Amino acid sequence: MHSNQSIGFLVAALLFSARTIYSLTFAVPSSPPSNASGTLDSAPVGVSFEFFAFSAYMQDVAATNVCLSNLKKAMGTAVPIRIGGTTQDRATYDPSLSTAVNYSVASSTDAPDSLTFGPSFMQIASSYDGSVTLGLDRRLNSISNTIAAAKVAVSVIPNLYALELGNEPNFFVSSDPIANGSSWTAAADASSQVSWQESVATALDKESIIQAGVFFGTGSFSVEELVAKEGASASYVRSFSEHYYPQSGSTANLTDLMSHSSIVSGVSAFEDDINAASSLDKPFVFGETNSATQGGGGISPTYGAALWILDYVMQAVILGAKQLFFHQGTIGNCQYCWWGNYTMGAPYYGAYMAALSLNGASRIAPLDSGTTPYAAYAIYQNDTVSRILLYNSDYYSSGTRSGVNFTLAGLSTSSSSSTVTAVRLTGDKATARIDQGGIVTVAGQTFENGTCTIQGHKVVEDVDVGENGETVVSVGAAEAVLVYL
Repeated sequence: MHSNQSIGFLVAALLFSARTIYSLTFAVPSSPPSNASGTLDSAPVGVSFEFFAFSAYMQDVAATNVCLSNLKKAMGTAVPIRIGGTTQDRATYDPSLSTAVNYSVASSTDAPDSLTFGPSFMQIASSYDGSVTLGLDRRLNSISNTIAAAKVAVSVIPNLYALELGNEPNFFVSSDPIANGSSWTAAADASSQVSWQESVATALDKESIIQAGVFFGTGSFSVEELVAKEGASASYVRSFSEHYYPQSGSTANLTDLMSHSSIVSGVSAFEDDINAASSLDKPFVFGETNSATQGGGGISPTYGAALWILDYVMQAVILGAKQLFFHQGTIGNCQYCWWGNYTMGAPYYGAYMAALSLNGASRIAPLDSGTTPYAAYAIYQNDTVSRILLYNSDYYSSGTRSGVNFTLAGLSTSSSSSTVTAVRLTGDKATARIDQGGIVTVAGQTFENGTCTIQGHKVVEDVDVGENGETVVSVGAAEAVLVYL
């Protein structure tokens, strides 16, 4: 673990070593402009736990509760969680099971091919103080078992937001029990989802209880396609969900992942689905998401992935997504995970910066075109601009670090000159991994390996504002700065 003193020296070096080669000017609207988002959810940054590993995360991994608490403090409200993933569709509810889950694997780093879970699984979920979305099985086609589990969940989880029925049905095949030997098509899935929604919600005597869709990516299996088939069953739906992993584990590319223009383009592919959910007055969420598939490619544990998280969250909520749930997979075998038993993941720093940025925010507006590596966002509280988030997505790995001067114009000042404050997300290079000795800081602070406890003194930068209402903020390559007005 690095000492606080050495961390402070690194932060100072990173702040002043950038060689500025480019300048940009953005006028800051004092109230939300026409391209601003709608009203934001109070807790846009969420966490998804792989179903079979959920109880172990909550009971055996010391960092879990501290990491969630850090995010709660940064965002101003408890982080929503979703419990689901591939293993939710391998799970059978056993009301007599004394443990939370029961399964066997050849190695502790494997995910089980089948498992059972019991009432105490829901009891663990019930102790969480934020909202909970619980995924249940549909692939095994035992609707009576799913209903039995749903009844317990509804009765014991006070903050239950919704139930998912199945996970990523895009990947169901004819040999799965739900398919009954037939090809599993988008039309077949829509019919199945609508039928199950009605059966489960009716058995629970509840409306607005299902998180529907749960599709991987876009395509023929999509929220837009499902919305068209919902009909009267829409009353049972609380929200629609799709999953998004922009990179493949085998071909992942960090430069592309953290690129601002690539992030804008990737998120925009979901616009039709978000609009379809909105047409039924239902929220859309990225119910499971992370940097790369297959547990995360080699880029996933890096600082560059933290920058992707930060910019991705901003783009998603501008487009209209209510929340994003970043997936935490098999403990000890999960490169994109934010924490584990031993080391912290660099991506957690991006999530923390996103939470800081959106704390109490009512709306957010992009100030840039979305076609360059440089992003600027105006963040509003009660329709008054309160923060500016700046992001330089230029890739940096070694040598002289380039930088950009962001000139912010139109700022209100209370006197002929004043200062504003800022905090910085930075790392020693885009490929920095904490488990390999890389250093990442947010506001000059780190999170302790194994515990997630915040370490070091907070570094707040003072930025002068001229009497003309302009200020200049330098942002190095692969850095982000949050300016408080």
